[in-house]
Amino acid sequence: MENEAAGHVGQEGNTMPQIHVMIKPVSGLCNMRCRYCFYADEMEKREQASYGIMSIETLECVIREIFSFAQEGCTIAFQGGEPTLAGLDFYRQCLELEKKYNTKNITVSHALQTNGYALDGQWYSFFARNRFLIGLSIDGIKATHDAYRKDVHGQDTYFHVLEKARELDRAGVEFNILTVVNGKTAPAIRKIYEKYRKLGFSWQQYIACLDPIYEKPGQQEYSLTPQMYGRFLIELFELWDLDLRQGKQPYIRQFENYIGILLGHLPESCEQRGICSFQNIVEADGSVYPCDFYVLDGYCLGNLKEDGFAEIERKRKEKRFVESSVNHTDKCRTCPYFAVCRGGCRRHREQPGKEAGENYFCESYRMFFDACLPRMKEIAACLRRF
Repeated sequence: MENEAAGHVGQEGNTMPQIHVMIKPVSGLCNMRCRYCFYADEMEKREQASYGIMSIETLECVIREIFSFAQEGCTIAFQGGEPTLAGLDFYRQCLELEKKYNTKNITVSHALQTNGYALDGQWYSFFARNRFLIGLSIDGIKATHDAYRKDVHGQDTYFHVLEKARELDRAGVEFNILTVVNGKTAPAIRKIYEKYRKLGFSWQQYIACLDPIYEKPGQQEYSLTPQMYGRFLIELFELWDLDLRQGKQPYIRQFENYIGILLGHLPESCEQRGICSFQNIVEADGSVYPCDFYVLDGYCLGNLKEDGFAEIERKRKEKRFVESSVNHTDKCRTCPYFAVCRGGCRRHREQPGKEAGENYFCESYRMFFDACLPRMKEIAACLRRF
């Protein structure tokens, strides 16, 4: 899942074999209308746009197959759309089904990505009691957030969501902030970072905005250009590094992973591995896909109402989704930064009008590593001494 929090600088993630499942209990249904929503774009490009709300019968099939296949642990994440629209009883029943089918006493981790709009005290109590890790979507300051993150009536949402963050904190719920880097947030990163510092947001994740799939990038009002993204990464790293020198830096997933790579650790972010990971995205009808960015008809791996995970894995190998993600160009492989960059996300390496395997943000990463890799190597060297 895009919002999973990991350890602090240099801490290696859990390498124990696990099954990772992301459930979309309401398909793409949402109580907001974010202009740049990549999932709304995907829905428009498949035969059936929405699969509605997952039935309890389908949920039971999913949970049964998870625990039939899992051996040493599993992560169950919920995303959308807006997953809270399934209602709190859906999640209560999910936990009851887990108790029923987890006969091997496998360790289970839960996460949920939300816009926060519909959260209340009952949700907070449930999350805290059951140790859900929550990802809360906020795009920085009011001007940048409200530019593209409107409710269904076209109204601003910033102050409402900000209050939800405060309520999550007061309720003792573990959460991190997910910010989309787009044409508004990238130039404003200094103000955003300072705002997050004042708010005490110590767990942060920034993801590059996706342009519509199969369309030429950079054509939307919200589009993130390579030059813009490069400047964003440099400025954010410099701000983070200043706090690091004082021992008060927030966790920023991308930087932690880069430093982990320099220390010889496997990054937990598939974007920074250079190869797709083994993910299972489950739509509301039980159908399974290899990645949240490819929940499209041609990538369907089966349906858990009919197929077990062994069959899903057979179809994954047959389609060669993971293997085909190793499509880096010679230019990429011979780049002096390849060992730490690794080519970035597959989705950014499949852009119309560009050579297959060439990352749209290649220039961004070159800018960033030119400016910041020496300092990251210093940090890694310091950590090796401890």
